[in-house]
Amino acid sequence: MMPDDYPVNLACVDLFCGAGGLTHGFTLEGIPVVAGIDLDPACRFPYETNNTAKFLERDISQVTANEINQLFGNSELKILAGCAPCQPFSTYAQRYESDGIDGKWGLLYQFGRLVRESHPDVITMENVPTVVRHQVFHDFVAELKDLGYHVWYDVIDSSLYGVPQSRRRMVLLASKFGEIRMIEPTHPKPKTVEQVIGGLPPIEAGQAHRDDKLHIASTLTEKNLRRIRISKPGGTWRDWPEHLRADCHKSKTGKTYPSVYGRMEWNKPAPTMTTQCYGFGNGRFGHPEQDRAISLREAAILQSFPENYSFLPEGAKVSFKALGRMIGNAVPVELGRAIAKSITHHLSTALPN
Repeated sequence: MMPDDYPVNLACVDLFCGAGGLTHGFTLEGIPVVAGIDLDPACRFPYETNNTAKFLERDISQVTANEINQLFGNSELKILAGCAPCQPFSTYAQRYESDGIDGKWGLLYQFGRLVRESHPDVITMENVPTVVRHQVFHDFVAELKDLGYHVWYDVIDSSLYGVPQSRRRMVLLASKFGEIRMIEPTHPKPKTVEQVIGGLPPIEAGQAHRDDKLHIASTLTEKNLRRIRISKPGGTWRDWPEHLRADCHKSKTGKTYPSVYGRMEWNKPAPTMTTQCYGFGNGRFGHPEQDRAISLREAAILQSFPENYSFLPEGAKVSFKALGRMIGNAVPVELGRAIAKSITHHLSTALPN
């Protein structure tokens, strides 16, 4: 964290801010975030309720540099964060040769445009590791270098920075002030599933806890209930008797996907949280002990959101799809904190006191 008497007045604008994971991490590390920008209106409530920054529901392609600079106000040092949605770059998209500048494929070009026009001092971006396979990413890096930024990027294991899941992410840092890089791992011994969700009250499939409506588990069919009852932590559907196996797993291609319909293990980090992490059949998202998939609250905690992080207004209906998207797409709070620590460490050494 920056010293209280540090002479530089700094501020951050968070593009593609989602539910506020990166913003919350930055705030906890003493970097003030003045605004978050996102196209999803559902993100407004969690973003503004849990953070002091304001939420702007905008399409990044329509945001101007003048608007960004107005948000920065009189800050002496400007940080622009932009964690563009990762779906186009994920292995699931399988569109590695389709780097057009339209739609989501153009979001990094829009980020580059805002950098070029607003001249922030420090830049950070987080994305899936496969983003580096795309020309749009290399164009983005080349533009930063042409503009005079010192650029560092690498794929890091989030579990080594306090996130209780195996989540590999590409993190980029760039600065006008000299070399910048990610700090060394803060948690060489990763947190486990049991450490972070082991104390939550038990619930059943299809049930919500009376004191926390986000601690709700999706329903299970009778067949899936039989499947999870015989599933072992760390095991796969290959442990099941033949009559319980899905038809797709009996095919040649299906046999190569063992990490669905699985239980997590108490003594290890969770698997990567996805937008469908509430579904037993969508990955290794079965609770280690209870006969259900993890709840939305458990998924949020595994994304390192605080246990009391509020995602819904009082009385609002729980939508697994909408909340799963917000939680799974979020930058984990602890990863946000590690990125913030990297920036403040850089500034404390690169700038005069």
